[in-house]
Amino acid sequence: MGTADVIPSISSGTIALITGIYSELLDTIHSFNKIAFKLLLAGKWQRFWKQIHGNFLLPLGLGITVSLLTTVRLVRYLLDQYPIEVSSFFFGLSIISAMVIYQQLKKINVLTLLMSILGAFLAYLLIQTTPLASPSATWFIFISGALATCAMILPGISGSFILLILGKYTFMLEALEKFDWYILTIFMSGGLLGLLIFSKSLSFLLHTYTNYTIGLLAGFMMGAIPKTWPWKSFMPAVSKIPTSMLLEKNISPIHFQAIYHKDPHILQALLCMSLGCLVVILLNKLGNRKQV
Repeated sequence: MGTADVIPSISSGTIALITGIYSELLDTIHSFNKIAFKLLLAGKWQRFWKQIHGNFLLPLGLGITVSLLTTVRLVRYLLDQYPIEVSSFFFGLSIISAMVIYQQLKKINVLTLLMSILGAFLAYLLIQTTPLASPSATWFIFISGALATCAMILPGISGSFILLILGKYTFMLEALEKFDWYILTIFMSGGLLGLLIFSKSLSFLLHTYTNYTIGLLAGFMMGAIPKTWPWKSFMPAVSKIPTSMLLEKNISPIHFQAIYHKDPHILQALLCMSLGCLVVILLNKLGNRKQV
């Protein structure tokens, strides 16, 4: 999940869904409430640990933290040097992930299909959004943290992609690499607030309207798949703007080669797509085994 949080194309919520821990993840986040706060103040450590699902939260939190700290440079290097291969891996991963989530639907009816279409439509609109120029003020970093964390637990759209739209992706990666605790603390404070508020609503929907919510989430994942297409062309969003603000357009490998006069690496892309599919299948089997 930590590695997924660094990539502006795949959500850690997707990883949680295909490994079968999504519902428990939402319940754990939701458990940080007044009861937990009172137990903490009263020094009732054992009950507090049980209330916050500590045995689940500790290894998950450690895994995410270690992954973030150790993979951020590697991910940036791979995205810079092998963009087609990396995107292909996540393209294959995204497609199979959506199929795996659709398999979790217990019943498919008209409303379920409508929710899925709605999710796909919203995700597709979101990935068409042009990256913005943004301030580096404290308040904006706080809001960026809140929005990115909400997206982080939504399957399909990653928190990193939201940061990309807000113009804070590179800014936060640099802060993480340099351990800029001032920036990181502000960002995490906003993230914590957004996470607590958003997870409560999502947890309620998942438990009360399970089938419709899964349909919505699966549709959201399907709508976000075009973001991971390996071959893209780039153009300025409007005239006379910084070159960092570019519009992406999915193109064919042949078109890519004609425009950029570069090898589209079709064979490597297909291999990476297959690897992404294999990873999802293995993760899903692992998750199903743990639930038995």
